[in-house]
Amino acid sequence: MLNTEDSLVLVIDLQEKLVNAVGKYSPVEKARKIIQAADILKVPVIFTEQYPKGLGETVEELKAINSTILEKTSFSALATDEVHKKVKELNKKQIIIFGIEAHICVYQTICDLLNEGYEVYFVKDASASRNKYEFKTGCELIRQKGGYVTCCEITLFEWLRSSKHPNFKEIQNLIK
Repeated sequence: MLNTEDSLVLVIDLQEKLVNAVGKYSPVEKARKIIQAADILKVPVIFTEQYPKGLGETVEELKAINSTILEKTSFSALATDEVHKKVKELNKKQIIIFGIEAHICVYQTICDLLNEGYEVYFVKDASASRNKYEFKTGCELIRQKGGYVTCCEITLFEWLRSSKHPNFKEIQNLIK
């Protein structure tokens, strides 16, 4: 079960051109809710950007939220020294991860995180791929490798645990 003290949010490549490529399956709205909740609950957030010169920067709706943005060229975020160092430095055991492309960069990052012993929570409805078949296959592989496949609301309510949480109403307002 997730808890805020042990959590880190890792947002993979929610960049302009990639978001536009997935069209109507855009995960930005669900991603925004998780990132806003993380900010309220003091859960650190790391964004990665795959080759931003070519793919654009992180979408504007998400950039305004306080976080770390790190550039990468490897498909797995952990293969980039700055990202790997920052994840280790934050010293959290539960990684909540989502982004684009679910079957490439998100999947390969999850494999590396699992190999390093992290609990990995893949937020399916805050992720996308250009092709539905590849997205579905990526989700199945993540589950087979030992990642937990979850969704936005499950993540938020696991962090809260109870309606008595001091931030309950604020988080609940994110999903209304």
